[in-house]
Amino acid sequence: MNAELLFIYDSHCPWSYAATALINEINHHLPEIKIHYWHNAIFSAAQYGSETKIPVAQVDAVEQECKLTFSNEYRDKLTLAKDSTLAANLLAWANHKAADKTLPLLNALQQAHFQHGVELTNIEQIQAIINELKLSPPAKALKTDKLSKDVEFDLHEIFEMQEIINTKAIPALLLVNGDNLTLLNHNLYLSAPNAIIEAIEIELANA
Repeated sequence: MNAELLFIYDSHCPWSYAATALINEINHHLPEIKIHYWHNAIFSAAQYGSETKIPVAQVDAVEQECKLTFSNEYRDKLTLAKDSTLAANLLAWANHKAADKTLPLLNALQQAHFQHGVELTNIEQIQAIINELKLSPPAKALKTDKLSKDVEFDLHEIFEMQEIINTKAIPALLLVNGDNLTLLNHNLYLSAPNAIIEAIEIELANA
């Protein structure tokens, strides 16, 4: 099987947090599928010039549809603007240089952010995660005020792909199998993440 999966997301996006559960299932049950993690940096002040707040209604919708629970620590900080610049740099570096650590890193960062209310905007807030995963990121991966070349490269790939699929919505899961590209309807599986495995197997069998 030469199938690959493109995961377009933002670490600070609640819907992306829900979709990571699907990625965990795919990684566990279909390890032969190579997963590319493309951080879209839509909450990066360095990218867009201003930070963005998360509406309470969006968090409520994710909880209701995906059977997730966001902590009070996270909800109490919804009045603060979000900035995913540091997380984008670190995750893009991992995607390019430490691929096997990218998903554990993403899970750990999202757990810290959505369950413990950690904003992930300075090195001190992520140092324990880096140490636990035994990562050695370079200085470029720890910038808080500028997106790295790794992120810019991934954004170029994302923008080209979004032109092809005709949507800029995230998260997005795209299954690549040879010359076939399928935009998976991840919304169907957010409440039961393991169901996406059968869906992917059907897509691959019909390719």
